Amino acid sequence: MKKEYRIKKSGEIEAIVKGRKSTGSKHFVVYIKENHENSRFRFAVSVSKKYGNAVARNKIKRQVKEVVSKLDIRSNVDVFIVIKVYANTLEFSEIKQSIVRLVKKQNILR
Repeated sequence: MKKEYRIKKSGEIEAIVKGRKSTGSKHFVVYIKENHENSRFRFAVSVSKKYGNAVARNKIKRQVKEVVSKLDIRSNVDVFIVIKVYANTLEFSEIKQSIVRLVKKQNILR
């Protein structure tokens, strides 16, 4: 993932969450915020330590990043994805279906 697509600052993530435009399921929560300063979409992924050890957390983050990178999300949108503990039972195809369903609900695909 290129640096232009990442959100790293906690202040920016807080602003997305405070925007309250969210869609959730048992496994994931997707927050969005319109951002007219950037010409590209940006996103961040968060997973709790309750999920599992570092290997498991990094694996799910890599899988979610892969799914998001393949989506055609319109520009000027910031996306923050929270991975819940219940997602540790999912296969990659189920992760992909769940993320795509939530993003479609948010209506941010081109």
